[in-house]
Amino acid sequence: MTIGQGAPIGEAYSIDQTSSGLCYNANMVVHNISEAKAQLSALIEAVQNGDEVIIAKAGKPVARLVAFHGPARPRTPGSMKGEIWISPDFDTLPDDMAEAFGMKEPRS
Repeated sequence: MTIGQGAPIGEAYSIDQTSSGLCYNANMVVHNISEAKAQLSALIEAVQNGDEVIIAKAGKPVARLVAFHGPARPRTPGSMKGEIWISPDFDTLPDDMAEAFGMKEPRS
């Protein structure tokens, strides 16, 4: 089977495309864009079952449909407290930059 010809949903196959350096494993399903449009619900179900779906355009892989697992861990506000230092003059532009942006009269 070649890229762009999808296997029936639930039937994954292996493709070796060595010329482009891409190798697909047995849990990948490859579909062309029109097949993906027509079978989107079934492709999402395949992804939920652990398959990875590759969408191809003109025989070339262009997108990958994988399961979303959310952020790795929730953000902790203030977790970098004491590790980051901002100079007191951070917002002060050097004279030459202030002149270039018209914020200060040029020196004569």
